[in-house]
Amino acid sequence: MKFNIKNQSSKSKVQTMHFLSLIFILCSLLLSSCHGDYVPKQKAYPRVFFPERKYELYDPREYPFKFEKPVYTVVSRDTTYFSQRLRDDQCWLNVYFPSLNGVINLTYKDIDKNMSLERLIEDAHKLAFKHTKKANYIDEIKIPNEHGVGGILYDLGGDAASNVQFFLTDSNKHFIRGALYFYNQPNADSMAPVLDFVKADMRQMLKTFEWK
Repeated sequence: MKFNIKNQSSKSKVQTMHFLSLIFILCSLLLSSCHGDYVPKQKAYPRVFFPERKYELYDPREYPFKFEKPVYTVVSRDTTYFSQRLRDDQCWLNVYFPSLNGVINLTYKDIDKNMSLERLIEDAHKLAFKHTKKANYIDEIKIPNEHGVGGILYDLGGDAASNVQFFLTDSNKHFIRGALYFYNQPNADSMAPVLDFVKADMRQMLKTFEWK
């Protein structure tokens, strides 16, 4: 009796290939079932490194006020507004936070017959509430100060362009308004740690603010 060895070998090869294909399919099914439901990665924000909190007295000779400011801020003055030179009774200051990409704009004006206290307070109120379109809420908070300075802080929540605004006055001669801005797209979630840090610095500035 003769056997066809060539045919037998070919048949074994075909069976082996079928067997390997079946194993591959089974392994693929097992691996895919092990992954379970896909869970999307949570959104993460870049880590922010905050400077060491420390203050120094800002007491310029040419301005009728002084206050404590963070040592990591830089103060500059604007002498013009839309190409028009500011009057001597006006003052525009910028308190920059270079490492945090933010700035507090300060605008000082004398109270006189041409610019009443009522009008200045009304303007400050309107400018603060102008940002309510993007804000979730707005709180008016009386500013604590032991140097005869009164004022209101406007705390705005949400993606407002300016989350903190305020005004300070002696109700007789001096009035100053401030607004905090950051040089980036407003985002309440990503900016929350930075905003809280700067708010603490602003509280120190307002608490130590004095008229000269």
